[in-house]
Amino acid sequence: MSDDDFDPKVSGKRTKSGKKAASYAGRIIAATRLAGKASGVRSRRFDGSRIGRGASMGRLLSSRDRLAGFRARRAIVKTRLVRLGQKGMRTARAHLRYIQRDGVTREGAPGELYSADRDAADGNAFLERSGGDRHQFRFIISAEDGAEYTDLKPYVRRMMTQVEADLGTKLDWVAVDHFNTERPHTHVMLRGIDDQGQNLVIAREYISHGFRERAAELVTLDLGPRTDREIEERLRHDVDQERLTAIDRRLLRRMDADRVVTAAENDPVQQSLAAGRLRKLKAMGLAEDIGGACYQLADGLEDTLRHMGERDDIIRLMQRELTARRLDRPGVDQVVTTEVREPIIGRLIRRGFSDEHRDRHFMMVDGIDGRVHYLDIGRADAVPSVPENATVRIEPSRLGVTQADRTVDVVARAHGGRYSIDIHLAHDPQASEAYAASHVRRLEAMRRASAGPERLEDGSWTIPEDHLARAGAYAARQQRDRPVAVSVMSRAPVAELAAKDAPTWLDRELDGSGGSAVRDAGFGREVRTALAARRQWLVEQQLADPDGTMLRFREGAMDRLRQRELAQAGDRLAQQVGKAFAPASTGERIEGVIARRVDLEGGSYALVERSRDFTLVPWRDVLKRNMGKAASGIMRADGISWRFGRGRSGPSIS
Repeated sequence: MSDDDFDPKVSGKRTKSGKKAASYAGRIIAATRLAGKASGVRSRRFDGSRIGRGASMGRLLSSRDRLAGFRARRAIVKTRLVRLGQKGMRTARAHLRYIQRDGVTREGAPGELYSADRDAADGNAFLERSGGDRHQFRFIISAEDGAEYTDLKPYVRRMMTQVEADLGTKLDWVAVDHFNTERPHTHVMLRGIDDQGQNLVIAREYISHGFRERAAELVTLDLGPRTDREIEERLRHDVDQERLTAIDRRLLRRMDADRVVTAAENDPVQQSLAAGRLRKLKAMGLAEDIGGACYQLADGLEDTLRHMGERDDIIRLMQRELTARRLDRPGVDQVVTTEVREPIIGRLIRRGFSDEHRDRHFMMVDGIDGRVHYLDIGRADAVPSVPENATVRIEPSRLGVTQADRTVDVVARAHGGRYSIDIHLAHDPQASEAYAASHVRRLEAMRRASAGPERLEDGSWTIPEDHLARAGAYAARQQRDRPVAVSVMSRAPVAELAAKDAPTWLDRELDGSGGSAVRDAGFGREVRTALAARRQWLVEQQLADPDGTMLRFREGAMDRLRQRELAQAGDRLAQQVGKAFAPASTGERIEGVIARRVDLEGGSYALVERSRDFTLVPWRDVLKRNMGKAASGIMRADGISWRFGRGRSGPSIS
């Protein structure tokens, strides 16, 4: 072997015990913490917040923030770091589509993507360049007086140029301006690499202070500093607000270790504002007067005020939406529900973003319980699209470790940590192949979420010993993203259901299986009127008989309504498909191509197209990813056990 062939590889250092030694930076952090403990000096803990580009500038700007007072105009910059990879690129593409959606410009048109040097940037090219990036930064930039700008592009470009100077590198970014909210704002997507192709690491000091200060600095330069009168009017307005204000932040910075603060200030105006605010906080139970003009601020004051402000914003949103839709709701409670504990049924008034930065949605529902509800429904992609004015049912999702997780763990522990359909069937001869396949789908979902199980080349799986713990963590993440389950009960207005020749959700309420309390107020009053009309129609159609205050359905009444609806839908669809409709019967073998989904009042159906005709069979979500594929199965009372593909080797889904 020649000297040129020698390629040394240096491994990480190890201790005498053979364990991997801590990194050099890790040893510095540990030594710094120990030195602080030994000296007894209460100094700021070294936590790595100044590691990365822009650390010194971020520190400088954070100091200036505390000394600058209230004269500068304010701006908000929300920053989020997103890990990429295969799943991350899918979410990046979805985020790019979202920020360019319809209705975000002043004219209600789709968003216009631009970059540092182009007014019409290519989003696909940006994503292609980002393909190998480890991470990506996403910002929302919102200046308090942003409505004064006729065009936000020059402002955003100047800010990003200043950020480049602070970080010492050129940046690759695209942005879209939004004018569809009370305050115009800009979404920025920034690649996570510098101009040398290395990972872009931005110091937390700069993320916390630098972006915001630079944004505020530029808007102050453009529009001029706030006048004394503007500042004083704003602060006097803040004194009685039940939300986190600039006065509160000033008090929090001035309090001592025991959370004690005084209103004393060199500036008499600032002193009067602080004194008035402390009295307000005392009245709210968030500060205690301990004498000597001193107050002790409550623990968690900042979070409490922030939550109160968010709730107040939501109530104003609800009142605005009710007024815009001319929904008169005197005496009806407006409820902000942070956690759904019991099912809620009502008419969807509006769906929107509760947090654009984290892609979380809300629903505003006019409930049959006589209340108007504001509900957090989680991530946008976790809840399907629902048209406004549809009647929906919202219930807690209650996700957790499933029986499938436990079964996989039992089988794997008995077979050396391995799992497959064949291993499952050998372990439990009574199990069916379709049953074992459902466990594989659960493992595949966890694998895509990087939650533990590893699929081998032969199709089997390696199951770690802590599989159940990982399954629980996976379920907890799903619960955060999808805290509720939303189902559409009817897309038609409730008044139209009274004489609908189809099974409706009103029928379940009339026969007592719905179990909902319908209050005579708000939307509940409309539902009561529709229930009375529906009751009369069912009696006239000889589908039910009155039994005192109850209604007794005749045998087969729901099946007759279902067949009527399918026949009407079949006749309507026959003109579109160009083939005859053939109803499916129990025990019949269904073979054809899954053409599309058809939503009817009685439920959702799959249109299965055959050579000479088509039929409608109950829809299942698994069919969505098999649209356009050939499928076969036996029609049973509880559904169809599907097999996809022309041959017998296709996957089976029951």
